[in-house]
Amino acid sequence: MVAAQIAMGRRAIWLPAFLSRRRLSPAVVEIMVRYSAPIIAKVETMVRPGRLAVFTGGTMQWLLSFPIFLLAVAIVLPIPLGNYMPVVALVVIAVALMARDGVLILAALFVSALAFAATAGLIQMTVAGLSAIGS
Repeated sequence: MVAAQIAMGRRAIWLPAFLSRRRLSPAVVEIMVRYSAPIIAKVETMVRPGRLAVFTGGTMQWLLSFPIFLLAVAIVLPIPLGNYMPVVALVVIAVALMARDGVLILAALFVSALAFAATAGLIQMTVAGLSAIGS
């Protein structure tokens, strides 16, 4: 749903009411901040907004909606440990888009390609394993 909205060029993401009404408790937010702050501080040292600005425009955001959709599909596939790499790729894409860092967008595309390769390999191993069990 989010990938389609990015592809349509929406500046604000719409969510169904049952999702947009949900709230996090202050305790959960405090735990998230405590554990993510050191990681965010390290990431911020690598991010440079404005680098390779040609990769940060609307056309690139539209193009990124396709790998975002495919990564979302890969995440929901019932493959043991198969969603780890797609989640990492989506996080890198999200940070790159928020920072408008073209170099990071290129890195996100590379990580996405690795995630697609890993998912394809896991699918192939799963099919081979199921075939071996069935024969």
